[in-house]
Amino acid sequence: MPFTPYHFGPSGFIGLTFRKWIDIPVFVLANVIVDIEVLVIMLFNLGWPRHRYCHTLLVGAAVGALWGVAAYRLRHLFKKIMQLFRIPYKGDLRKMVVSGVLGVWLHVLIDATYHSDVKIFWPNKTISLWRVYHRHVSAEQIETICVAFFIAAVIPYVIAAASYIKQNKVKK
Repeated sequence: MPFTPYHFGPSGFIGLTFRKWIDIPVFVLANVIVDIEVLVIMLFNLGWPRHRYCHTLLVGAAVGALWGVAAYRLRHLFKKIMQLFRIPYKGDLRKMVVSGVLGVWLHVLIDATYHSDVKIFWPNKTISLWRVYHRHVSAEQIETICVAFFIAAVIPYVIAAASYIKQNKVKK
């Protein structure tokens, strides 16, 4: 995507919808973490394709898992932030690692439909089935889908917030 915030729509919707199994902050922020690769390549003018190793399923899984482990130390901060958004939260290492991997993979899959330099199956260079989507989905359509997911994320957010509010009223 031209800008990482486009990823917040799909990741927010999926994270909120499947919050029982996905750690929302880790999942959503995995979409930012993976684009550090693009930032480094651009800042240091490395002359490489912008979407290199971290934008593959193999290395992306490692990046996501590392992010999940690193984020585990931030779980108390995430809990406070989620309280501000009125979303129930409990940090769990396994859930955070899985969420990191899935978040990076979602980012990679979206970018693979948008950027021609993403080689999701690296190091295998013969598999190029994903490139078929370049012929059928335009960049504008992908952006529209991402924005639509952002708007649609309001529904699971309201459900999660209502659950949080109800849970806290019962405790008082």
